[in-house]
Amino acid sequence: MSRWEYRLFHLSNGLVTITGFVYAWMLYCTTSTDEFALVNHPWQPHLLHMHVLFGPLLVLMLGHFSIRHAQTLWKSGVGEGRKTGLGLALLSLPMVMSGYLLQISVQDSWRIAWVAIHLLTSGGWFIACLAHVVIHLLARRMPAPSGST
Repeated sequence: MSRWEYRLFHLSNGLVTITGFVYAWMLYCTTSTDEFALVNHPWQPHLLHMHVLFGPLLVLMLGHFSIRHAQTLWKSGVGEGRKTGLGLALLSLPMVMSGYLLQISVQDSWRIAWVAIHLLTSGGWFIACLAHVVIHLLARRMPAPSGST
């Protein structure tokens, strides 16, 4: 894969992750000084809009990566990163679907369920993604095994 493909994936993943974490912090960890305010922080709606707008770019890059990165490395038999890569693949569908279903849910019970699923799978995605990147970086830094015995 080319450098720009990796950079675009990491940029989209970073934008979605940062806006999601900051939005969640504003929603769950801050309180408004105005008792009649609809939001806890003035930037809260803007962060949500940015998170929702950056999401499709990440979804596009996930599809691209599944073919150009994951499928290629899986077929070639590369061992490092298989477990975290599989974890990312398994987490991506409920993370993406819960994010979209959260947008269209009307009943409170469904919204609570989709929020819980989205937060859990997004947190798992973040941890697995960090582990996956670290595994690949460490594998690149290790010296190649000598073939002569």
